[in-house]
Amino acid sequence: MENTLKKNLMKYKSLFGLLILCVIVSIISPRFLSISNIKNVLTQVSVNTIIAIGMTFVILTGGIDLSVGSSLAISGAVAATVVKATGNVFLAIIVAVIIGAIVGVINGIFVSKGKIQAFIVTLATMTIFRGVTQVYTNGTPVSGLGKSFGVIGNKSFIGLPIPVVITLVVFFIAYYILSQTRYGRYVYALGGNEDSARLSGINTDKIKTIVYVISGITAALSGIIVTSRIGSASATAGAGYELDAIAAVVLGGTSLAGGEGSVVGTIIGALIIGVLNNGLNLMNVSPYYQLIVKGLVILLAVMIDKKNK
Repeated sequence: MENTLKKNLMKYKSLFGLLILCVIVSIISPRFLSISNIKNVLTQVSVNTIIAIGMTFVILTGGIDLSVGSSLAISGAVAATVVKATGNVFLAIIVAVIIGAIVGVINGIFVSKGKIQAFIVTLATMTIFRGVTQVYTNGTPVSGLGKSFGVIGNKSFIGLPIPVVITLVVFFIAYYILSQTRYGRYVYALGGNEDSARLSGINTDKIKTIVYVISGITAALSGIIVTSRIGSASATAGAGYELDAIAAVVLGGTSLAGGEGSVVGTIIGALIIGVLNNGLNLMNVSPYYQLIVKGLVILLAVMIDKKNK
């Protein structure tokens, strides 16, 4: 009985952690439970959640993608210029997603075919595409995008903010891919043991490349949301977002070594970060201290996860 209880506690530790955090924050600041605040938290979390879902695919293979923030920036900037020039929101979204996919293909090829560590590849492309965005925008924000484009990040659909709806759609697609498809099984197999996966006939290079494409696409979707919410595109958009995305994946129980984890856990991890940020804001905690608290929470989560493996 005791062993079963302990096993369940460890299996759902992220969920229990989120519930405990919500209770603590609601006691300290009752405003946390207001409908408007909850919608605000979900909207703010949506961008990081979408990026983190893509990051989950990469980390499940034992990789990492540090370029998601830069991919967000360049995708958002391209979407902004397209919609400003044509007024066609759908075209802007398609072009932005293609840009994100291209970034993913570049990362994937260097990691899979070039046999270069993912950390080094994506660190380089993070810098390169941040520079490309600076050149593309000439270092100035792209604004005047019109009301139609602003709907994506600022309006609601069936009572939910549109960014939250997009997040749910991305989540269900990702969940289906990882849990119900052959490709999903291959992702886990690759992360579990790449040599065994290759010897069993899995095209590991193809699997690796596709996970980076998925990560690039999710970063692009987040770039569209951020650009729509702000009403302009900036070359500095998405700076540091890769760290929050990785933190959400780790807090959700996905192993950095690969082969273990889920997008359900990632959603919970992103919510933990969102609730923590919101709670600290409601308590008027200085942003400087917020960074320290968030870092300590992430470190504690990793230590607990490592201790129980």
